[in-house]
Amino acid sequence: MKKTVVIIGGGAAGMSAASRVKRLKPEWDVKVFEATEWVSHAPCGVPYVVEGIAEKEKLMHYPPEVFIKKRGIDLHMRAEVIEVEQGKVRVREPDGEKSYEWDYLVFANGASPRVPPIEGMDLPGVFTADLPPDAVAIRGYLEKNPVENVVIIGGGYIGVEMAEAFAAQGKNVTLIERNERIMAKAFDKEVTDVLEEEMRKRLNLRTQEITLRIEGRERVEKVITDAGEYKADLVIVATGIRPNVELAKEISVRIGETGAIWTNERMETSVENVYAAGDVAETRHLITGRRVWIPLAPVGNKMGYVAGSNIAGKEIHFPGVLGTSVTKFFDVEIGKTGLTEAEAMKEGYDVRTAFIKAGTRPHYYPGSRPIWLKGVVDNETNRLLGVQAVGAEILSRIDTAAAMLIAGFTTKDVFFTDLAYAPPFAPVWDPLIVLARVLKF
Repeated sequence: MKKTVVIIGGGAAGMSAASRVKRLKPEWDVKVFEATEWVSHAPCGVPYVVEGIAEKEKLMHYPPEVFIKKRGIDLHMRAEVIEVEQGKVRVREPDGEKSYEWDYLVFANGASPRVPPIEGMDLPGVFTADLPPDAVAIRGYLEKNPVENVVIIGGGYIGVEMAEAFAAQGKNVTLIERNERIMAKAFDKEVTDVLEEEMRKRLNLRTQEITLRIEGRERVEKVITDAGEYKADLVIVATGIRPNVELAKEISVRIGETGAIWTNERMETSVENVYAAGDVAETRHLITGRRVWIPLAPVGNKMGYVAGSNIAGKEIHFPGVLGTSVTKFFDVEIGKTGLTEAEAMKEGYDVRTAFIKAGTRPHYYPGSRPIWLKGVVDNETNRLLGVQAVGAEILSRIDTAAAMLIAGFTTKDVFFTDLAYAPPFAPVWDPLIVLARVLKF
């Protein structure tokens, strides 16, 4: 029997779910409602469009025509879902409001910037950097206005990446972070110390400062904190995001302890035939088993795939996440997988840790650069709980460590992993193996 699937949100999770349903059930009616003009978009590319090294048009992985003509998806652009009922949604579209019925519903409407309640947020020249339209707006502002001084409010992933985007263009950048260090929620201090040292060479890094207000007459001119004031021709507010759960609440979908939509391993919510995927949904942590909300693009794509599969009758489970992530500031890369020392201790683990510095090549081969690794291990079982890295060429180490964590490796398992070696690529003792040796087994 033909079914109608309505998907709210045309980002990574939404289009993944839609494409999967149509692949398995091509005769079904799959409708996607996207509030913007962008689908299958890549928010992680926003800083690189702002920097000028990526084209804004390419932030869509596939253009709308691929989904409409090749995959048969009924895609509605500039279509904002304004009300959800059992079996029906009401949508505001360019030609007016309409209602659509559904047999299955997927919430894939992502997250929105968490905007601090400070004066001056509405001044011209003040932006968030969450979605591709933000990149377009920021680039447009740069082209039309003289911008020399840029202030970034927030020292998380987006704040760091946006700081690089402007510093790379020769702007005078000030980054304001209210915590004692940048990326404090994601990394331990030894790791962020390395990154901060590089950042201080290229910008004015202000930690332990609280933004009080943003000032300007016709447009932004300065940012005032509890410790000083800073000239600002442009301001980026990167103080976190929150899941868009308001529509889900309208049909009494359960909101989880993280504040995102609760889902099971099939991406089902607490309401029959209603699913959630992507940045709006919570899941479980693969090490602790606890409910977590970790809004990352690879996770969102997989959640959408799982939701679409189960809607179409193909049973598949989403196992959970480790929170594996990487970013960079110029030549310094930073990444993690699993638990930090602080997170592990908060979860009640008795841990031991090691923090090492190594080279990415043998000392005699040109091009060797430093890499620092931190490992966290459960003292009781010797099981690896997490790895953090900072420096050069970290991706392969973080990805390898992620696979090790999923497999439940102990430090002995890590040490005896048969990793490849050749002088152009790695030292004979790979930094991951050295880390395991120092952690002991």
